[in-house]
Amino acid sequence: MKKYFLFVLLLIYFNQTFSQFSISTNHRYLLKDGKPFYWLGDTGWELFHRLTKEEADEYLKRRAAQGFTMIQAVVLAEMDGLHTPNAYGDKPLIDDDPTKPNEAYFKQVDYVVDKANSYNINIAMLPTWADKIFKDRWGTGPEIFNTKNAKIYGEWIGNRYKNKTNIIWILGGDRNPRNVNDVAIWNAMGEGIMQATNGKAIISYHPQPCDSGSATWFHHETWLAFNMFQNGHCRDNNVYDKIQLAYNMQPTKPVIDGESLYEDHPVCFNVKDLGTSSAYDVRKYAYLDVFAGAFGNTYGCHDIWQFYSTKYEAVNGPHVYWQEAMDLPGANQMQFIRRLIESHPMMERIPDQSLIEENNLTPAERIQATRGNDYAFIYTSEGKYFTVILNKISGTTLHAYWYNPRDGKTTDIGTIANTSTKKFTPPSSGYGQDWVLVLDDASKNYKLH
Repeated sequence: MKKYFLFVLLLIYFNQTFSQFSISTNHRYLLKDGKPFYWLGDTGWELFHRLTKEEADEYLKRRAAQGFTMIQAVVLAEMDGLHTPNAYGDKPLIDDDPTKPNEAYFKQVDYVVDKANSYNINIAMLPTWADKIFKDRWGTGPEIFNTKNAKIYGEWIGNRYKNKTNIIWILGGDRNPRNVNDVAIWNAMGEGIMQATNGKAIISYHPQPCDSGSATWFHHETWLAFNMFQNGHCRDNNVYDKIQLAYNMQPTKPVIDGESLYEDHPVCFNVKDLGTSSAYDVRKYAYLDVFAGAFGNTYGCHDIWQFYSTKYEAVNGPHVYWQEAMDLPGANQMQFIRRLIESHPMMERIPDQSLIEENNLTPAERIQATRGNDYAFIYTSEGKYFTVILNKISGTTLHAYWYNPRDGKTTDIGTIANTSTKKFTPPSSGYGQDWVLVLDDASKNYKLH
C-alpha cells in the first residue's frame, strides 16, 4: 500500500513538473512536457467573445487537423469586449470592474480552453486587449485598469487557469506603452499572474510594430519569458533584422513574431493601391521569421481574427466568412514549415547568414539561412540562385535537396562534397516561387515525414 501511494505521489509530481510549458536551457526555445515545442499559431483573437461552443469546436478541430499548435485569443476582447456580450449574452465583468469577473462569461472561456486541449491545441491567452488601458482609434475601451486592479485581475485569472497545461500568457494586445504608468500597469498584471502560478507562468507581451518589440519595455522584467513582435500588415518589412535584434539581447530570451501580415488582409490597410495579401505573403514572413531565429511562427487571417459572419459588422473589408477562410491556401501551407523544422534537431538550430554570399538583397528577394550542427536550411524568397559557403556543418558528404513551401514536396539534388563554395539554382524563380535548400550530413539520414 505504501508503494502504491508513493507511486501516486510521484505521478502527481511528474505531471506538475513536466505537463506544462517551460523555457529550454539555452533560452532559445519553448518546451512542453520537457520536449521541444514548435509554436504554429493562429490569431483567433475573438474566439472567446464571438463563437458558440459548437463554432469553437469546429474552428479548433480544423486548426488541429492543419497542424496548428497555438491559438492566440483575448479574454476581454478587442471588439467592444466589455459591453458587447458573448454568444450567450454574457459580459466578462460586472460594472466594468476587473475585480468583479462574471462567472457565466468565464465558463465559456473554460470550455474553449478545455476543448482546445482535447485537440492538443494550446491557448496563448491575452487577459485583456490593451484598449482597456489605452484607448485610441483602434479600440473602444473603456479604460478600466490601474496598477491596483491590474494586479488583482492578474492574480484572479492566473489562479483560475494555473492548473491548465495548455496555457501561455500574452499581455498587451496591439499597444505600445505610452509612459511609465502604462508600463507599471502591465508589470502589475504580469506580477499578479506570476504570483498566482508560483512563478511558473510563461508570459510575453504583444506590441504594435516597433524595432525591439516587447523588449523595448519589458526585456529585463522577470515575468517576461520570451519576446514578441508584430510586423504590421505591409509586405516585405525587414522583420529578420528585428528578430535578430531581440535574439542577440542579454539576458537571452526566445523570440517570435506574434502577428505578421494576415492572409486576405488589405496590404498596409490600402486595398485600393496594394490589394490584399496572398498565401505567398504570409509564407514568406513565416520562413524569414523562423530562419532569422524565431522559435515558431504565427499565421493570421483577416477573415478569421474577427470571425467574420453575418452576425457582426465587417472590419476593414473581409472577403469570406470564417468557416470558408479556414481553408485558404496559406493556412493549409503553414504545416509545411512546422514539418521541416521538426524533421531535424530543433534545439541546436541557430540563424547563420555566414552560410551564404548573397546578403545584400532587398526584403522582397531576401535569402535567409539557419543551421544546426549537421544540417542547414536556406530560404530564397523569389527562387533566386545563391552561393553556399560549405564546411559549416558536419559531414564530409552532404545530401542536398529542395523543399517546396507550397506543398511540402522535395526535389532531390544528390550528394555533394562539404568543401569550398557551391552555387545552387532553385527549380523555379519569380514572384511566389520560394524554395528551401536543405543540406544534411549524409550520414544522419534525416527524413521529412
